[in-house]
Amino acid sequence: MKIGCPTEIKPQEFRVGMTPDAAREAVNYGHEVIIQKGAGAGAGFTDEDYVAAGAAIIDTAEEIFAAADMIVKVKEPQAGERKMLREGQLLFTYLHLAPDPDQTHDLLESGCTAIAYETVTDDRGGLPLLAPMSEVAGRLAPQVGAWTLQKANGGRGVLMGGVPGVAPAKVVVIGGGVVGTHAAKIAAGMGADVTVLDRSLNRLKYLDDVFGRDFKNQYSTAGATAELVREADMVIGAVLIPGAEAPKLVSRAQLSEMKPGAALVDVAIDQGGCFETSKATTHADPIYEVDGVMHYCVANMPGAVARTSTQALGNATLPFMLNLANKGWKQACSDDPHLLNGLNVHAGQLTYYAVGKALGIDVVSPQLVIK
Repeated sequence: MKIGCPTEIKPQEFRVGMTPDAAREAVNYGHEVIIQKGAGAGAGFTDEDYVAAGAAIIDTAEEIFAAADMIVKVKEPQAGERKMLREGQLLFTYLHLAPDPDQTHDLLESGCTAIAYETVTDDRGGLPLLAPMSEVAGRLAPQVGAWTLQKANGGRGVLMGGVPGVAPAKVVVIGGGVVGTHAAKIAAGMGADVTVLDRSLNRLKYLDDVFGRDFKNQYSTAGATAELVREADMVIGAVLIPGAEAPKLVSRAQLSEMKPGAALVDVAIDQGGCFETSKATTHADPIYEVDGVMHYCVANMPGAVARTSTQALGNATLPFMLNLANKGWKQACSDDPHLLNGLNVHAGQLTYYAVGKALGIDVVSPQLVIK
């Protein structure tokens, strides 16, 4: 199979879909790997690194899309890239289709087969290709939130850990999954007063057993959320419904009750955001203010630490990419129901229920598609 990796073109996206190590593995299995010139530069990988791994360097994205049987990326294809996709071509990347009708329409029109990292599952009920970026985003959230809290950036001017005689920042993390757990660990490590909200009693018991007094946890009701948000210096949105649009858990009306200059960090923005006032931003212009509350809603947070993120993502995606290349997508998905859960689009048909529900589009069962 010919595997192509174009340069990411989303604003301030410095990650790359394949590391040189991944390219070497694919070449060793007999596949041809083509990498766009400069694709790895943002993550610290040179064209020479890829050539040493056995890949070929191609000048343009147009050539990559025209030649490759499988396109491996990081972020969802942008409008110009979607025009280059073709019938029968396999796309393996993050998609986040539920809040993105334009992308969904274009992928359906292209006739391609699209497998989304964020809906591939594992035998423990986890999302193994989303997890590494959730870990990165979770660890980044308190860091960027602390920056947002600085007075020069419009924030309250509160130091996360306080100082002797001055209380630390109050941080509320909504969601106790991968993002929320890592966010809480880092925020607590910075000395903040942290509370995690979740609706799973089993998850809350786990957090209590593992982290003890590092941070508090509380069952998430509307009343508890409203009370904690009202007193918070920082709120980190870390909720996830796999493949679906994120629920809105903090309303615009609640902003008027928050402390002036408080910070909202919406890690769920890829799935539409979990605050009513959220809108996607970029690393170039990451924050904005609504009713005196500062919002940080960068849609590709892990791109800020591109080398770490690329290596972490590559470790997770490599075995799935090799299976797709070695067996072809139909056989690979037939053999692995967890990979089949990643199938979102095939030949003009939508194959993921949560996306269809969010966008009002009829869905075909992926099991029927592979038959």
